[in-house]
Amino acid sequence: MSSAREHSPSQRDEEIDLNALLGTLIDHKWLIIAVTSIFFVLSVAYAVLAAPVYEADAMVQVEQKVPDLPGLSAITQTLGASDSEDLTEIAIITSRSVIGKAVDNLNLNIVVRPHHFPMFGGFIARHYVPEQAGDVANPWLGMARYGWGGEKLDVFQLDVPDGLLGKALTLVAGENGAYTLLDDDGNALLHGHIGQSASGHGVTIQVKTLIANPGMRFEVMRNRELATISQLRYDITTTEEGKDSGIIGLTYQNKDPELATQILDQVTKGYVLQNVDKNSAQAANSLQFVKQQLPLTRESLDKAQDALNAFQIKAHSVNISLQTKALLDQGVALETSIQQLQLQQADMERRFTKDHPAYKALLQQIGQLQAQKADLDKQVGDLPDTQRDLLRLTEDVQVSNNTYAGLLNQAQQLEIAKAGTVGNVRVVDPAAVDVTQPVKPKKLIVILGGTILGALLAAAFIFIRQTLNRGVENPADIEQLGLPVYASIPLSKSEELITLRDKRVRSDGNQHLLALTSPADLATEALRSLRTSLHFAQLEAKNNLLMISGASPQAGKTFVSSNLAVVIAQSGRRVLLIDADMRKGALHKAVGGKPENGLSEFIAGQIDRATAIRSVPGVEGLSFIARGKVPPNPSELLMNARFTARLQELMGLYDLVIIDTPPVLAVTDAAVIGRHAGTSLLVVRFGHNQLREIALAKQRFDQNGVDIKGFVFNAVQKRSAGYYSYGYYEYEAAK
Repeated sequence: MSSAREHSPSQRDEEIDLNALLGTLIDHKWLIIAVTSIFFVLSVAYAVLAAPVYEADAMVQVEQKVPDLPGLSAITQTLGASDSEDLTEIAIITSRSVIGKAVDNLNLNIVVRPHHFPMFGGFIARHYVPEQAGDVANPWLGMARYGWGGEKLDVFQLDVPDGLLGKALTLVAGENGAYTLLDDDGNALLHGHIGQSASGHGVTIQVKTLIANPGMRFEVMRNRELATISQLRYDITTTEEGKDSGIIGLTYQNKDPELATQILDQVTKGYVLQNVDKNSAQAANSLQFVKQQLPLTRESLDKAQDALNAFQIKAHSVNISLQTKALLDQGVALETSIQQLQLQQADMERRFTKDHPAYKALLQQIGQLQAQKADLDKQVGDLPDTQRDLLRLTEDVQVSNNTYAGLLNQAQQLEIAKAGTVGNVRVVDPAAVDVTQPVKPKKLIVILGGTILGALLAAAFIFIRQTLNRGVENPADIEQLGLPVYASIPLSKSEELITLRDKRVRSDGNQHLLALTSPADLATEALRSLRTSLHFAQLEAKNNLLMISGASPQAGKTFVSSNLAVVIAQSGRRVLLIDADMRKGALHKAVGGKPENGLSEFIAGQIDRATAIRSVPGVEGLSFIARGKVPPNPSELLMNARFTARLQELMGLYDLVIIDTPPVLAVTDAAVIGRHAGTSLLVVRFGHNQLREIALAKQRFDQNGVDIKGFVFNAVQKRSAGYYSYGYYEYEAAK
């Protein structure tokens, strides 16, 4: 038993044949080269003609926030708010409030585009160099409606009805600063002049600058403000330069480098101004709260100071012990922190709900400090009464004094912040564009990518077409049906002689027989091989009638019939060729002559045998009967007893009678004729007929009692990896 596994044919069919795939690509190399070349040329044209896109970039820094009430920084650190601060600022930079101001300041809702000649007009306009400011390029070939360089239109105001928002209008330049505004249907809306407001049909426009040749057209459009803002928010890219760095980078791409710089500059300036206004408002709110607390804290301080003085006078004691001093310092620190946090709590209650994380964290810190204060109070309770009271009063004074001093300091800082002169954001790098290095198109990538895409699309098209058209390409597949392939006829170099549907040979009345015009052609040699095979196959045939049919149209049965008749006649035998396809028969196009006075008239008795049979010029021993006029009932005519009698009469006069029939899957004529034939062959075209189609045709003949002897594999094409790659070789006579 062999150790190597033997794969069944079905298993081999499921495997990917890399050699066959490579051969398929090689066979269609000219298609791949052509498509790839087209994509290469288009990619080069795009890389050269496409308008360059420039990228403006800027950088801002988010610094530590302005001073706030005591205890806020501790709460912020506890919550880890700095982790999301940069993300919050990025969202603010691209907010509608910031972007909207840039849109308003630059009037970005009004879009102006000059009309350029398709494909290369923009390229010409961009490369125009005026001799002096204000010059405009002369129109090419008198096409003044297009801009060729130097034209400029600045629209200061454009108000349109809601129905025209987002729709392109056309502004046509006139003489001496005049212009006409057209709607999208070409109807005039108004006439105006630069520097003057013009109105008409609900549209108001004011043109600030117009430099163009008379007749030059511009596309002007008023977009909805929200649509412009949304598009700009999408186009501006913001990134954090390093985690928690506080550095935010901004980029924006546009075909106009100056406009790209202006937009990004307006966004960064608007962001800084918004930050200053926000901090100023926040500082004002906090300052108001601090000023409300200052009198109350001062009053508490005075009361504490008076109480301490009164106790010292009464107790005749002004000093505390070292032990009490240590407890005093701890108590002052804890109580001061508690009071500061309680102030912060009062301020936060005005701004946040009690479920806010910052508010909850603040209460947690107050609770921790109060617990520590409670432990300290237990230690104070063990002191003598005089020291204990002195400690309590001294602590009240110091705590009130510290709180009051902190509020005064905070008030001074908030006064500065309220002035609104600074914020916690600054521009590190203002907006700038490198006009020598456009970011798009990346020419090398475009050319390489386009070329590769073309090659891939061509290969995909070839594989998909081959997958969808699973025509037989190997005679071994046909022989799986149990019948032999008598001959494989390669595709002739003179293809127009095979495809009789070519316009040049459709109805010229001349002879088009490959066996006569190209006797050394490989296809002719294959027909001679078929002649030899038929000689032995017909030894046991019941008669000398050979039927040649096909499963479907365009299989090439007419080519096989006509040229096979020629090579058999050239061997010295008398041959009669009959075109029995009385619907679309084309044998007369190959043999020569007209289709009239043929088989249909002969069967109907309208003409005699001598009139129906024609000799074929250039081929001794070959006669021909054309299809005749197209009858209304070809099948019934073939089933008539006169047709049987005519065949019997003709078979006695010739060594071989070859009948070319219609496709069996199209009509029943071939099945009717096949019952008379001693030998029947089925023509299969390479890459055209599918295996199941061939099997169905054979089944159709079997059901009608017609025995198909074998197949003729026609129009076999040379493949780099396949049957014809080794099936035929050139073998010509020496010259």
